[in-house]
Amino acid sequence: MDIQGKAQFQKEVLEAKELIMADFWASWCGPCKMVSPILDEIEKDYIAKMKLVKINVDENEELAREYEVMSIPTIIFFKDGKQVDQIIGARSKTEFKEKIDTLL
Repeated sequence: MDIQGKAQFQKEVLEAKELIMADFWASWCGPCKMVSPILDEIEKDYIAKMKLVKINVDENEELAREYEVMSIPTIIFFKDGKQVDQIIGARSKTEFKEKIDTLL
C-alpha cells in the first residue's frame, strides 16, 4: 500500500495493531528498486502477521523528516503505533525475515 500524507500514515501505520513494515523509498533510488520485490515477497509470506506500506520520500517529505530518514531505503518497523526497529539500506530476504521474526 502506498501512503499519501500524514492522515493516511496515521490511520494505516500508527493506528494499526499488527506489525507494520514501512518502506521509505524513492523512484530514483537503485537500492530501493532492488529491495522492493523482496519486500513484496515478504509481505505475501507474512500476510496474516504483518503489513507492508510504502512511503515515497519525495512525495512525503514531512514524514521522512519526522522519522529522520537520511538514507534510503529505510525500513521502519512499527508495532501498536510505536517505532520498534529499523533497517537502513538494501538487505537480503533472509535478513529481513530474521528481523521480522524477532519482532513478531
